[in-house]
Amino acid sequence: MIIIPAVDIKGGRCVRLREGRAEAETVFSDHPQEMARQWIDQGAERLHIIDLDGAFEKGPRNRAVIREIVERTPIPVQLGGGIRDLKTVENYLSLGLAQVILGTAALKDPRLVQEACRLFPGRIMVSLDARDNRIAVEGWTELSEIDPVDLAPSYEDWGVTAVIFTDISRDGTQQGPSISSTRRLAQATRLPVIAAGGIARLVDVQSLASLEEDGLVGMITGRAIYSGTLNLVEAIDWLKKNTRSQTGIFS
Repeated sequence: MIIIPAVDIKGGRCVRLREGRAEAETVFSDHPQEMARQWIDQGAERLHIIDLDGAFEKGPRNRAVIREIVERTPIPVQLGGGIRDLKTVENYLSLGLAQVILGTAALKDPRLVQEACRLFPGRIMVSLDARDNRIAVEGWTELSEIDPVDLAPSYEDWGVTAVIFTDISRDGTQQGPSISSTRRLAQATRLPVIAAGGIARLVDVQSLASLEEDGLVGMITGRAIYSGTLNLVEAIDWLKKNTRSQTGIFS
């Protein structure tokens, strides 16, 4: 199992939101490239980048910054935010990204997911973001009536690489991850699952690691490593010693 640092970009800066709300923004750096390098230097095996402007404005907005990060990064990078068509998928993957993440598009345009998986095998992830077991879309500004456990199994035969599951009510709060909702989703699909939202301390990493047998292969952390409540080096070391290696499952 691996822990994946998040680099969220808004207005060209590295920020974190609380519960996905654009107005609840904390700026951690004016230079996302430097933050990415910091996590790499601390042993990160993969980076998770979100174009927040893209998510809210429904199209790519920080391509130059993203390209610079990818060009400087020796580890795999996955990216989401505002990816709504095959042209955007192709353009982003051409930068050297390992995978792109489809969120809103995965719910509203299933054919896009199928075609993207066909054209770019092994390079498409799907993000299922939920509050109270209802999937949220459009940068988390809209709640659907769809339960993520009903949607995830449909991706199993399409070639999706992994599902990223975020409990929005925990994201950026540092109140601990939602173990129950994450387990519920992981048990509902044969696809590898990556958890996000709520990690604050090493004990939260250890709690999520207990879901390895349910299909959890990784976890994303943001605010905790930026604020210092979680030491990334310590978390990586603990996971390497206490869980199976999952790095190659995304390749």
